Amino acid sequence: MVMVVFGARGSVGRHVAAGLLAAGERVRVTSRDPGFRAATEVVTADLERPETLPAALEGATKVFVYAKPDGVEGFVEAARSAGVRQVVLLSSAAVVMEGSERNPIAVQHRIVETAVEGSGMDWTFIRPGMFATNTLWWWQAAIRSGGGVRLPYPESETAPVHEKDLAALAVTALTEPGHERRAYTVYGVESLTLRRQVEHIGEAIGRPIAIEVVSEAQAREEMGRTVPAVGVEVIMKQWAARDGIPAETSTVVEEVTGRPGRTFAEWAADHADDFR
Repeated sequence: MVMVVFGARGSVGRHVAAGLLAAGERVRVTSRDPGFRAATEVVTADLERPETLPAALEGATKVFVYAKPDGVEGFVEAARSAGVRQVVLLSSAAVVMEGSERNPIAVQHRIVETAVEGSGMDWTFIRPGMFATNTLWWWQAAIRSGGGVRLPYPESETAPVHEKDLAALAVTALTEPGHERRAYTVYGVESLTLRRQVEHIGEAIGRPIAIEVVSEAQAREEMGRTVPAVGVEVIMKQWAARDGIPAETSTVVEEVTGRPGRTFAEWAADHADDFR
């Protein structure tokens, strides 16, 4: 039995591959980089190039994949032809949020979900809310330079999810029965203000991080240097809507894996070197 992990260099995929290997599974990982090396079999493949997929999926029974609308029909065809029985898809909680039909992120992820649902294969959707790793895009450069963080809504609350928890859900779905045709919407275990998240990072690196309140226009311009425009729009809307309002949390990680979900403080400690 071969399990294939697409995006094994990604923040979630790398932990999925490691978890499957630790569980004693036979794992094949893919990368678009022909020079990529890993602790298991590696095949060069690109979800947007269907001709690369048969070699990656040969003999596979289960697959972990991230949502990539471009080329999803080719992926589904290649997976069915290879005899894949189950697809675990990293999707997005945006697909179940109010106004999802107008949210470009939700629309892109739902395209992939719909294609997989109609494939005839079993599927498991993991739909995370805010990734804790998003803070690397937002604040890493400023913090590493020794400066502070500039925020338009420092009291806005989110419930960041640790990427290891998403990977743990995927590994459980791939290795244990009962997760077929299930969709898990995943939020972090606690709602935190952006201010408190910055404080946790400061505690992890051993120095306080100043926070400067700026206008939304300033924040948009600055975030646009590291985040695509569509992402900036979605983030700003979410921050404005949750200003002073607790974010939704979840216990789904513990319910599915048997292990409590990780806190943002744990995530900050795990990633302290990324901010130093």
